Amino acid sequence: MDPILSGSDFNQLRAFVAVGELSSFSRAAELLGVSPSALSQTVRGLEERVGVRLLNRTTRSVALTPAGEILLRRVRPAVAELGDALGEARASRGRPAGVVRIHAFRSAAETCLAPILPAFAEAYPDIVLDITLDDAVVDMVAGGFDAAIRLGEVIERDMVAVRIGPDLRHVPVATPGYLAAHGAPAHPRDLVHHRCIRWRWPGHLMSYAWEFFEHGTWFEVAVDGPLIVNDKEMALRATLAGVGIGFPVEWTVAEHVAAGRLVRLLEPWCAFFPGLHLCYPRQRQMAPALRAVVDALRNPQANLPAKAGSG
Repeated sequence: MDPILSGSDFNQLRAFVAVGELSSFSRAAELLGVSPSALSQTVRGLEERVGVRLLNRTTRSVALTPAGEILLRRVRPAVAELGDALGEARASRGRPAGVVRIHAFRSAAETCLAPILPAFAEAYPDIVLDITLDDAVVDMVAGGFDAAIRLGEVIERDMVAVRIGPDLRHVPVATPGYLAAHGAPAHPRDLVHHRCIRWRWPGHLMSYAWEFFEHGTWFEVAVDGPLIVNDKEMALRATLAGVGIGFPVEWTVAEHVAAGRLVRLLEPWCAFFPGLHLCYPRQRQMAPALRAVVDALRNPQANLPAKAGSG
C-alpha cells in the first residue's frame, strides 16, 4: 500500500471532489453536511499531503488548478465507487438507510410527496428525505440532489425519468365577474385583448408563454396584463380576486370551478402534456434508499404499508 494513504484519505478526497464539482465551498459544505471552514481545512490538508495546490481560492470564486483538474478526473470515479460500496454495506443491515435529497416543484410536493410521507417514514425509518421545494429548473448534479420531481417537458435527455402522475393541461380561467365586465375570448388569440395574469419561471426574465393546440400543432399566444408573478399560488389568488384571466394547471382549480368561483375557457384548444416524473442521473447501481423512493412514488399501494392509503 502507498505510504501516503491513511484513514482520512477518503474524507479528504470526497471533500475535494465535492468542491471541485460545485466550484463552491459553501455549496459543497451544505451537500456534505459540514461547515465551510471545516471543509476548507479538510481540502487544505489534502493539498499539504500531496504537496501541490489543487484549488485557486478568491473571496468570490473557487477554481481548479491544472493539478486539481487532473486529480479530479482520476479520483472522481473512485470516490463514487467507494461511496456506492459503503452504501451497499449499510444496506446489508437488512433495510435501506441514508439521506435522499429531492428537488421538487411545489405542486409536485403537494400531489406526490405529501401523501406518502407518513407511510414512507414508517416503512423506512433509517431513510431521511431532504426535500427542497422550488419551481426553478436547477442542475441536479451541481445542486447535490439525488432526484427531482418535474414535468416531463423539462427533463434533461440524459436523465432517467419515471412517470408518477397523469398527463396534465393548462386551462384559462376567470371569475364570472371578470367575464361579465370584459367578455370571454372565443379563440386563444383573442387573449391579446384581455387582462392576463402571467407566470415566470423562477430565475427567468421572460414570462411563460401560453401554449394551445390546434390542427395537430402547438402554438403560442403572447398575452399581456397587469400582473407577472413567479409564484403560482399568488397567481391563483389574483385570478380569484378578478384581476384577470389565469392559466393554471386544470386540477389545481377544479374545486373553484365546481363551486362556480371560476369558469374554464377555451377548452377545445387546451391539450394534455406529459405530467409529473421522478428523474435522476443514470448510474450503474442505484443506492437502496433512492430505490425505495422511486418504488414508493411509482406505486405507493404496492410498496408502502396499506394503512397509509387511508391517511
